[in-house]
Amino acid sequence: MAYEEVTVKTTSGEKIFSQEEAVKASQEYFKGDDLAARVWVNKYALKDSFGNIFERTPDDMHHRLAKEISRIEKKYPNPLKENEIYQVLKDFRYIVPQGGPMTGIGNDYQVASLSNCFVVGNDGNSDSYGGIMKIDQEQVQLMKRRGGVGHDLSHIRPKGSPVKNSALTSTGIVPFMERYSNSTREVAQDGRRGALMLSVAIKHPDSESFIDAKLEQGKVTGANVSVKIQDEFMKAVGEEKNYVQSYPTNSKNPTYKKEIDATRLWKKIVKNAWQSAEPGILFWDTITRESVPDCYADLGYRTVSTNPCGEIPLCPYDSCRLLAINLYSYVENPFTREAKFNFGLFKEHIHFAQRIMDDIIDLELEKIDAILEKIISDPEDEEIKFVEKSLWSKIRHKAQEGRRTGIGITAEGDMLAALGLEYGSDIAVDFSEEIHKNIALESYRSSVFLAKERGPFSIYDAKREADNPFITRLKEADEKLYEDMMKYGRRNIALLTIAPTGTTSLMTQTTSGIEPVFLPVYKRRRKVNPNDKDVRVDFVDEVGDHWEEFTVFHHKFKTWMEIQGYELNREYTQEELDEMVKKSPYYKATSNDVDWLSKVRMQGRIQKWVDHSISVTINLPSTATEELVGELYFEAWKSGCKGVTVYRDGSRSGVLLSNNEDDNKKVDIFPTDRPDKLEADVVRFQNNKEKWIAFIGLMDNKPYEIFTGLSDDEDGILLPRSITKGYIIKSKDSDGISRYDFQYVNKRGYKTTIEGLSFKFNPVFWNYAKLISGTLRHGMPIHKVVELVTSLQLDNETINSWKAGVARALKKYIPNGTLAEDAKCAECGSEDVVYQEGCLTCLSCGNSKCG
Repeated sequence: MAYEEVTVKTTSGEKIFSQEEAVKASQEYFKGDDLAARVWVNKYALKDSFGNIFERTPDDMHHRLAKEISRIEKKYPNPLKENEIYQVLKDFRYIVPQGGPMTGIGNDYQVASLSNCFVVGNDGNSDSYGGIMKIDQEQVQLMKRRGGVGHDLSHIRPKGSPVKNSALTSTGIVPFMERYSNSTREVAQDGRRGALMLSVAIKHPDSESFIDAKLEQGKVTGANVSVKIQDEFMKAVGEEKNYVQSYPTNSKNPTYKKEIDATRLWKKIVKNAWQSAEPGILFWDTITRESVPDCYADLGYRTVSTNPCGEIPLCPYDSCRLLAINLYSYVENPFTREAKFNFGLFKEHIHFAQRIMDDIIDLELEKIDAILEKIISDPEDEEIKFVEKSLWSKIRHKAQEGRRTGIGITAEGDMLAALGLEYGSDIAVDFSEEIHKNIALESYRSSVFLAKERGPFSIYDAKREADNPFITRLKEADEKLYEDMMKYGRRNIALLTIAPTGTTSLMTQTTSGIEPVFLPVYKRRRKVNPNDKDVRVDFVDEVGDHWEEFTVFHHKFKTWMEIQGYELNREYTQEELDEMVKKSPYYKATSNDVDWLSKVRMQGRIQKWVDHSISVTINLPSTATEELVGELYFEAWKSGCKGVTVYRDGSRSGVLLSNNEDDNKKVDIFPTDRPDKLEADVVRFQNNKEKWIAFIGLMDNKPYEIFTGLSDDEDGILLPRSITKGYIIKSKDSDGISRYDFQYVNKRGYKTTIEGLSFKFNPVFWNYAKLISGTLRHGMPIHKVVELVTSLQLDNETINSWKAGVARALKKYIPNGTLAEDAKCAECGSEDVVYQEGCLTCLSCGNSKCG
């Protein structure tokens, strides 16, 4: 399709490019990669608040970044030249600023931070209602500036504790989890909802409630949750001993203690992670013991939580900016017998990366000054602005004082494959450890050199760090580096991480972060009309929809194919594809192939050379047992990992298809002979100005039937808002006609029965309820039922609103990861759009839409 160029100029002379023009030019830049082009245009191209685009391709962006970083360089001795900076950024080949820095550097159209990660909190001291609300406001203020936020809940007193107000006792942690989660969902960042990490110490008496909170449908859907586990608890589990929880969790003289069965709680953590990939685990003693900033804990650098993906543990009001080094680009003669890694160029660029990261801190300080200036100039009452102004002042202080950086990597999987090393093998793990050891040594060496030229971070104290395990490791590896650090100090309090690179890897066209390739070859499906001319139908699903399947090659696998002489522009049979993969260095090296224990041990070995943490996922097959998950968690702790996440295949159904045809033909059918009693969820929704209520009967935790109606005491059902669960009882009246009653148990343990659900409600809605329930009982996938509901041809606005409310209620039960058919991401154009906790989420760029 040809696009007409409609470039215009603003009154200041700047060029404005149309969306089509920028996408077309960027497609050429990315050599035909439409997804990479659309992600860049929608997510990273310079824009104003009206959506006007001021950059045509990523090359314009790289010139923008180089110009601004060069401006900061000129403040210091021996500055890098603008072209030197541009050359290491160009084409995403070597150094790739991530997220906030890529979007915000040189962007005068938005008043936003460059930081990717923040942690807020009350320094672990205040659990007053005012203190809790202050954190709520702080996280919202940060999210509106594009930051991901984490904070810890261990300071909140456990449920039932006495309080000196009219409530008399504390409600505990869970209600505040819901509050923070809801606040996150309310904040939009260019169409994306905020990102939040909530953590709690296993020592906290409410930790079990925290662990269970996300299992309840519709609760805490706006946050990731992780448990901070101390060595003492792990030892109690290993020795099958009891464990004492206490509050305050860090007090030597706690006011509350509770002895629990450590093994029972551990099994619950493992079971929940097996079911839903949460909670994540943070091995907290390892984190704080290894943390260099915690050498300054008494000066405000005590680590309390992490960012949403867990790779940056932080103290309250500290922040971090991220940058990735593209490891694949240092492989010379990739995928050949002459392949080798260019360590000389690699080390040189690590010094570039650390210098650029330090420059970005100065750029961030400028951004924070602009934010503070805007807050001060806003025509709001000073009392309203106080929390926001104080928040950014604290963040500025920490950024300037500690000058924390976050150098990471991407393309580890492709680098190993290009060198002919099988990901997860002993030799590959040895090589990866050597890579990350070099990053640690050279980045710290660069920071020492910067301290010599620019001055150390202001509270640097060699004596404080003398016994830190990470610093000791550097000393043992390079005595001269340690001596120089003792003499000149260090520019940055902490330097390294390994983050998930997400959209960054789309633009580097490599594997993501430290991960292996997901699949070198896979299939995607596209729904087609079988009556259209020249349409090929490869698959018909259980509801009769027709699909065409097409093959997708991983970018660097295509590079391997070209080097081996394979044609790219032809169709291959499945047998040919299988044979091709077997011959490639990606064989038995995908995320599902890599031995799980070896991956955990690899993470532990690399973690020794990363002063922050590592974001990595252990992918397990659907057949993996809870016992295996527990074993992997234990191995992660013993191997020195700081955190671990497990994802079991099949707990979410994804958009990428395996090569096994049988994997995609399983359909769960409920028994049509309804049991007399079903567990039920209560879901409330707004129908225009009326309050409505839905009762959703569940079988195996999946919707089986639905009843809806007005929520009032005249024409419908008046139910206490505290009631969210109960039972739907099926019985027969005196005439032998089936009837359905709702039964619940109140706080005092008394049962209450509301009779005649089918007769309380308008007959129109009863008929639609029967239609929906029938499709549910016969095994139609939930997302298909939602499509059916939304396609109903109803007349008046009230019923249409009812239709939307029912669809929203049912969306909560769609399995996470289910492909949203015929949906495209509004932000990047990708078809990889899935349901995630009832919201449509793009796997490519993270854009999320709820409703």
